Amino acid sequence: MSRRILILAHTGRQKAMQSALQAIELLRASGLTPVMLPHDAAVMYEAIHNGVLQTHEAGVDAIDTKTSLHDVELGMVLGGDGSVLRAAEMVRESNLPLMAVNLGHVGFLAEAEQADLELAVSAVVNKDYLVEERMAIDVKVLVGKHLVAHTWALNEASVEKSNRERMLEVVIGVDNRPISSFGCDGVVMATPTGSTAYAFSGGGPIVWPEVQAMLMVPLSAHALFARPLVVAPESVISVDVLQRSNENGVLWCDGRRTVDLPFGARIEVTRSDSPVKLARLALTPFSERLVRKFDLPTEGWRGSISETDRAAIDARERARRDQDSWHQSLADSQGIRIVEPHHAAPRPDMVPPRTTPIPIVTKADEEVIIDVSKPPVEDE
Repeated sequence: MSRRILILAHTGRQKAMQSALQAIELLRASGLTPVMLPHDAAVMYEAIHNGVLQTHEAGVDAIDTKTSLHDVELGMVLGGDGSVLRAAEMVRESNLPLMAVNLGHVGFLAEAEQADLELAVSAVVNKDYLVEERMAIDVKVLVGKHLVAHTWALNEASVEKSNRERMLEVVIGVDNRPISSFGCDGVVMATPTGSTAYAFSGGGPIVWPEVQAMLMVPLSAHALFARPLVVAPESVISVDVLQRSNENGVLWCDGRRTVDLPFGARIEVTRSDSPVKLARLALTPFSERLVRKFDLPTEGWRGSISETDRAAIDARERARRDQDSWHQSLADSQGIRIVEPHHAAPRPDMVPPRTTPIPIVTKADEEVIIDVSKPPVEDE
């Protein structure tokens, strides 16, 4: 059976559909079978027959739309970050890895730009890519003891007011303990992946994707204590829509799925057991992607990264991932569950802690040497 690659494109943009058609032709030329969702394929057929899309391939109408997503190797997403979020929703049950080619604006989740489409397809053909897991969140809506909605998000779940004229009265909590109550426009609960999206616009911190954590960012809160919170991935974060609030709320997940929130509704967010898989073409440091996507000024830095240094960084990162994978495989074979510590051990390339004696001058101007590498001796 030939290898199957799912093509997911923004069907509302001609540029995205033309790029999808190009990807289909390149995959077929390399002996792979492109697959599309029935709706996307129907839109493409109509555009081709109406002369909106140009193709050099006679049998383009024979695109596979019946193959189960469980039999597909990879999904190629052609569009912006919104297209990636849509694709993640479409392949949620199959847990299919996604590789995005950016045709939008920022494209933070994308691995390549439109000009690199042929390079991206070549990497897929040669299996020259890595798959990383991105943390997702489980979202529950309860009214009293009744579960009224259960959904998920890759970027964020935001509780917002449904009427512009009034504030939403909420109380936020962590691990079934109340933290603060206030009036606000909303509260964003985000993953590290979502920290560069809505949460960032609301004043939240940027969290590296490898960090396992959840964020809570109040929006335009009328309170002294309304700062963003970063909590452990094992925590439960919650937002209660207070009864005294004369305003119904609405829950948005990744800006795509909505749930109406009546008075007294409680929204609970936990780490999902099913992460989203993203295919990576290169082990580029997240800091480099951050600078490039946000076009951040870096003038004045004491040096630039040479190609040699970049190769060394990539090699070190690859070795770390291989080691983590080996440890995980060993643990799985022995039925051991690996629990990440709250404080990671220092890496070899980090500056070691100082253990040399530190001179201290007493009031009597006498020099006393204390060795900080030894524990203090208690008085008898």
